[in-house]
Amino acid sequence: MKRGGTAVDGPYKSIVPDSPFTGIPNRSTKQALHVAQFVQRFPPALGGSETYTARLCAYLAAQGDRVDVWTSTAIELREMWGRSTSPGPSFLSGRGEPSPLTFNVPNVPSDSEASLSPLAVREGGLGGVGLHRYTPLHFPARRYLLKALSLLPHRRWQCLTVPCNPVCPQMWRDAWTYNGPLDAVHATAFPYGFPIACGLRLARRRGVPFLLTPFLHLGDPHDPYDRTRRQYTKPYLRWLLNQADRVFVQTHTECDAAVALGVAHERLVLQGLGVNPAECTGGNRETVRYEWGVDPTEVVVGHLANNSAEKGTVDLLRAAERLWARGERFRVVLAGPEMPNFRSFWDTFGPKAHVTRLGRLSETQKLDFFAGIDCFALPSRSDSFGLVLLEAWANAKPNLVYRAGGPAELIRDGTDGLHAACGDVNELAAQLGRLVADVELRRRLGESGRSRVTREFRWDDKLELVRNTIRSAIAERTDTG
Repeated sequence: MKRGGTAVDGPYKSIVPDSPFTGIPNRSTKQALHVAQFVQRFPPALGGSETYTARLCAYLAAQGDRVDVWTSTAIELREMWGRSTSPGPSFLSGRGEPSPLTFNVPNVPSDSEASLSPLAVREGGLGGVGLHRYTPLHFPARRYLLKALSLLPHRRWQCLTVPCNPVCPQMWRDAWTYNGPLDAVHATAFPYGFPIACGLRLARRRGVPFLLTPFLHLGDPHDPYDRTRRQYTKPYLRWLLNQADRVFVQTHTECDAAVALGVAHERLVLQGLGVNPAECTGGNRETVRYEWGVDPTEVVVGHLANNSAEKGTVDLLRAAERLWARGERFRVVLAGPEMPNFRSFWDTFGPKAHVTRLGRLSETQKLDFFAGIDCFALPSRSDSFGLVLLEAWANAKPNLVYRAGGPAELIRDGTDGLHAACGDVNELAAQLGRLVADVELRRRLGESGRSRVTREFRWDDKLELVRNTIRSAIAERTDTG
């Protein structure tokens, strides 16, 4: 089957093969688009949706399009709803004027001369180029007041008042007054409804398509009261889904969930994410294992995420603790920012000597991380896809995941990784024990995963689908306008 004139490999097919939004451009591909991108945070903030958004912006810019990013000033998660307790990055030059910023987000396509070029953007208000940051509203008792206000049963109002949001009043006002060039609005990601609602406001006022990538986190499919799924499918978020002209989903599971939430099939685009092996391979295994104090024969289990209960860090350590109690010999290496619920768990965790905590990784450190580990574990309840799983595969490392959300569909149990029932620490320990004990199993699963990377998960395919969808949505609105 073809999408937009390009053959599509792997399982990620168009949901509606004959749909007009599968890639028919409405203008010469040399004519630039003007896209407004709304997102809760932007690099140097770390996070899956933030990194994806930056990559999408880099791709569009590499094609000659103009992208204006509307986002908050928050870098750390807590800065979206609370004041920063540490100095943040400066966005001003020595004269107090907006200065160009360069983020390490490689451009795509990978065979372009610009494939390793950074994304350069300029800070500034409306009329500037590229990046518009807005300061979230902070005030005493913010959480309690917004919670009370969000109980009013008006969906747009709830988008603006839910406490987890970066509430940026000036962003809302500017969405009503902005008159710069604009062809379409794209927004990410749930559950942060405020910036998405701002993007919707701008799109509706200007009469341009509104496209949404929600990254739905669906949790345990067998638990009807799953907390993660409830958080990402609240009524105001369902309302936002149904306002979008196009909704990008990453897996068939997310597609089914969107349909169940009322989104019409013809407005869904099954995308999937990608990976560039050059960006996540090539680390020094011997050097980093020496730095970790790991014996050459010791098995290392890696985990790279926001260390938290939701991402599976706590369950992973509980499972490992069971194996260590039985005399199994291996090390767990944790990387990524540490969330409060993980820190609380760590304070009472016993076998700390078997765990190495790396914290945030630089790009070079990430290469070494994947080179140094022997398998990768992400027993997460809160991933719509799991981009880091592709990075593990690019390094021929097998993945261990919970049967929850996107990872359960991405990883083929027994073929390129292993599954455990969501929340079942005993089964997680059993599967982890298999990987630790069997080098041939690790090799077979890892090589199977690596073989899929270049065949099914090319970034240029995924991002060109987004660009073509934007163009066709513009054409459809023009034709019906």
